Amino acid sequence: MTHYQLFATCPKAVEMILADELKGLGVENIKPTVAGVAFTGTLETAYRVCLWSRTANRILLALSEFEVKSQQQLYNQIQKIDWFEHLNPGDSFAVSFAAKNSKAIDNSHFGALKVKDAIVDQMRDRFGERPNINTDTPDIRVNVYLHGDTASVSLDLSGESLHKRGFREVSIEAPIKENLAAAMLLRGGWEKIAFAGGTLIDPMCGSGTLLLEAAMIASDCAPGLLREYYGFFGWKKHNAKIWQALLDQAQERKDLGLTTMPTIVGFDLSRQNINVALQHVENAGFADKIHLERRDIADAAPAASWQKGLLVCNPPYGERLGEEAETALLYQRFGDSLKTHFKGWKAIMIISNPELGFRLGIRSHKPITLFNGALECKLLRLDIEESEFFIPKAKNQEQRLAQINHINQTETTDKAGEMFANRLRKNLKSLSKWAKQQGVSCYRLYDADLPEYAVAIDVYHGEKLWVNVQEYDPPKSVEPHKAIARLAAVMAEIPKVLQIPKEQVFLKIRKKQKSTDQYQKHNELGVFHTVSEGKCRFWVNFEDYLDTGLFLDHRPIRLLIGEQAKGKRFLNLFAYTGTATVHAAVGGAKSTVTVDMSKTYLDWAKRNLALNKLSGDNQLIQANCVEWLEQEAKQKMPRQFDLIFLDPPTFSNSKRMEEVFDVQVDHIALINHAVELLAPNGVLYFSTNFRKFKLDKAALADLTIEDISAKTIPHDFARDSKVHYCWRISQ
Repeated sequence: MTHYQLFATCPKAVEMILADELKGLGVENIKPTVAGVAFTGTLETAYRVCLWSRTANRILLALSEFEVKSQQQLYNQIQKIDWFEHLNPGDSFAVSFAAKNSKAIDNSHFGALKVKDAIVDQMRDRFGERPNINTDTPDIRVNVYLHGDTASVSLDLSGESLHKRGFREVSIEAPIKENLAAAMLLRGGWEKIAFAGGTLIDPMCGSGTLLLEAAMIASDCAPGLLREYYGFFGWKKHNAKIWQALLDQAQERKDLGLTTMPTIVGFDLSRQNINVALQHVENAGFADKIHLERRDIADAAPAASWQKGLLVCNPPYGERLGEEAETALLYQRFGDSLKTHFKGWKAIMIISNPELGFRLGIRSHKPITLFNGALECKLLRLDIEESEFFIPKAKNQEQRLAQINHINQTETTDKAGEMFANRLRKNLKSLSKWAKQQGVSCYRLYDADLPEYAVAIDVYHGEKLWVNVQEYDPPKSVEPHKAIARLAAVMAEIPKVLQIPKEQVFLKIRKKQKSTDQYQKHNELGVFHTVSEGKCRFWVNFEDYLDTGLFLDHRPIRLLIGEQAKGKRFLNLFAYTGTATVHAAVGGAKSTVTVDMSKTYLDWAKRNLALNKLSGDNQLIQANCVEWLEQEAKQKMPRQFDLIFLDPPTFSNSKRMEEVFDVQVDHIALINHAVELLAPNGVLYFSTNFRKFKLDKAALADLTIEDISAKTIPHDFARDSKVHYCWRISQ
């Protein structure tokens, strides 16, 4: 009996699942490798794997392996294979060609043509007749993989990807492939649960892919039983008798398995999805075995008569721009539903963003990496038990405050808050004295002095005392529920220590920013208050934005600008709310120009100017600062300024910008263009809050540069020497 060298391809990261599956099918000499498993076996073995593998993509039968260092060598080696052993002159064939790290052929289409020509020429020279090309259902499909200088030639026994089970008629948006669905179920332990009579529920079933894979596993149904075409059907060595025997055996096993199937249920809110799933279930022969119902995720509760089992789903990934918040809310609702209705169950789900998994509020086993197409995902496996429940990290102050309200305040504040309260009192005693002496009304009172209490606390003295609390990501060593308890203690102790109503304390969630997140709106309450800084007054807002409108760490540079501005022409770039402009104007600037891309913040700057009764030559320009600077610098007679403040964001991919801005990459051009606008003896102050920033002095060697960072970091920010960097630059 002939034994063949065979190879089963599969999605990346499914190799070991496939290897275990092949062992269960009695396959020998199994060798897992990247994106597949090599093995040996008879023709019957190959057929059985084609019919029964739930996770493989294709089954390849090796024909030849040889060296290829030129296009002609590929042609010659293909012609050495006796193709008459595999197809007749009047038959049809197709060629699949892939190359990796090959110097001879790097174009897959050209490689496929070369292989096709070699086969056609051999048959025509030998029989005077050429075979036909059929890319849909050829009699044989030839697979060639050229890796470096080594080519492997195989017959594709599957013909088309084995994930196509033969029941799908209609596709909906972003379906999961059947073999990936099967891999999920196998890793999730569905075989064992189904054998014990456990129920399976998919609360977001879509077109029913997971339901049908679960049904086929539970009923011992071969996944390839419904397929009407395989790549070996037209192969000259095909043994129809062996294949029919395998089909008959598979049908018997399915018929028997259907009599002992457990409960399988699918819910979905979309009527269209349910209708598609119903059609697929009928096509697959499970019409009376799978229950489908239109339900919202919040109502996806099991019936009392259903035995506890496995909940499985492929929830939305939220990959599209603008879907993040909506998807996060869906996961939170899903987590609430699991905690309420599915205690004692197990659950598996595939997600692309691990952060979304935390929204569930249920600890998972170590995630398993899988790939849905090219998208790397994680398979979460959950035991839905109260001991595994936790409060997920909030993404905004409303969510965080809602979580805090669930904390037992007495227990939290009496025990967890005592150490924090003592530190806050100590800071208040020293910093309030310093602030009074320096005439500072807004300052940082606390900045994660105690790592366990990872918040920054700023106080704003105006007609009242307001407190702005910014929560940082806690250290990884701090468990999420402890971080929430400590934040609850912070929010409880601040009003006590500062002796103010809790309504005057505002909470913000601050994360590492990859763009200009300080410009993002969080609310639309429109409540503003006035505060003072030196001789200036400013509007601040504690509820609508991540930042208040006044960056406290820039207080010294603003005061310095005010001192130096008298009689000078001042330019403020990336101006935000125009606070530096106000200082310059109050300091007696001859004129000011304020440039920012946001109309909202330019309007805010206008209000700040009006608040200080400044009605002189103060121009506000809404523009992309990068483009505006470049255009101004190119003018034959560019504007001239005696004093420029340049404080760009770390990163920006605003829709109004044609290109992404990165301060590390773009600061050289930015500074050079700004210097072009400096009048003789003019000064440019360049500042950045990017902690890893490195000024490229070599590229700016023609300029006089003085690092004044230490001089511009205020006393209340002294614990954090990297809060910003600042340089004095002149020609």
